[in-house]
Amino acid sequence: MTIPYFSVIVPVYNGGVAFVHCLDAIQLSQFKDWELIVVDDGSTDDSATVAASYQATVLRNLDQQGPGGARNLGATIAKGKYLCFIDADCEVYPETFARLADKLDSCPRIDAVFGSYDDAPKARNCVAQFKNLMHHYVHQTAQETCSTFWAGCGAIRREVFLNLGGFDVQRYPRPSIEDIDLGYRLRQSGGTIALAKQAQVKHHKAWTLFNLIKTDVCDRGIPWTQLLLSQKNGLMNDLNLKVSSRVSVVFSFLIVILCSLSFLRVESIFLAGILAIVLFIMNCPIYRFFYKKRGIVFLLQTIPLHWLYFFYSGVAFVLGHLYYWRSQQQPNLVRNPELSA
Repeated sequence: MTIPYFSVIVPVYNGGVAFVHCLDAIQLSQFKDWELIVVDDGSTDDSATVAASYQATVLRNLDQQGPGGARNLGATIAKGKYLCFIDADCEVYPETFARLADKLDSCPRIDAVFGSYDDAPKARNCVAQFKNLMHHYVHQTAQETCSTFWAGCGAIRREVFLNLGGFDVQRYPRPSIEDIDLGYRLRQSGGTIALAKQAQVKHHKAWTLFNLIKTDVCDRGIPWTQLLLSQKNGLMNDLNLKVSSRVSVVFSFLIVILCSLSFLRVESIFLAGILAIVLFIMNCPIYRFFYKKRGIVFLLQTIPLHWLYFFYSGVAFVLGHLYYWRSQQQPNLVRNPELSA
C-alpha cells in the first residue's frame, strides 16, 4: 500500500461557499501526493455531500465536537506520513502543499510546520482586512523556529501527533487555542516546529468587531494566558508575544488611565499624548505595512483598531490570571466559564 506524503484533514461545520472554494483549491494543488479527509462536525447543511463529490473520505460527527475533536477523528484513519490541517474557510494556493513539504524535507529534525494567511483576505470589510493582514504581518516577521503551532494551515508528523494524544478536546472543546497547546506540548517533548512563510492560504472569514473582540478575549486571550502560566518557560518572545507587543499593551492601559484622570489633572492629557506618540512610533513597522497594502484611509482606520486590540488583550491577560489563580485554589473549577458554553 502506497503511503501518501500528506493526509489533508479539513474539519467543517456548515462550510457554505467558502468550503467549496477550499476544496476546489485543494484539487488544484501542484503537489499531488496526498489523500483528502473531511470531517463533518455535525453540520446542518450539505457540507458532507459536497465533500463526497470531491472524492474525499468523509467522516461525520453526529454531535458537534469542535475543530480539535474533528481533526482528531480524521487522524484516526489517516495514512499519510504527515497530517496536514486546513481550515474549511481557507483556500490554499497551488504551491502551498509543496512549500510545506519543502520545509519539512529541508531538515529531518522538523516535526511540524505551519504557514500563514496571505495579504489579500477574501472579506473586504475593514475589520476583516485588519485582522487577517495583522496575522499575515506577524507570521511574516516572526522567527522561522517557533514554539507554537497553527492548524489553519499546518502539518505534523502523524506518529508525533498520535504520541502527543492529538488536540486536547477536554480543555478546548470549541474553537480556541487547541493548536497552540499542541505546539507547546510538542516543544516540551523535544520536537521542532518551523514556520514556512511562503506557504500561504487565503482566509474567507468576514470578521465583525463584536466577533473579533469576543474571540480574541474569550477563546484566545484568556485561555492562552492560562496556558502560559502553566508553562515552566513562562512568556516567550515569539509571534504575538514579542516584547514590543507586551509593552504596547501596557502603554494602551496607561493611556486609558491617564485620559480617565484628565478631569482631575490636566497634565494627564499631556502625558497620555506623549505615550500615544511613543506607542505609534513603536508600531510604525506594521503601520507602514498597512499603508503599503491598503493606503492612508485604511491606515487611519486600523490604528484605533490596533490600539483597541492592545487594550482588550491586556484585559484578557488580567482575566486569564484571575481564572488561573481561581483554578489553582479550586482544582475542579472550570478554567474559563466562557469556553464551556
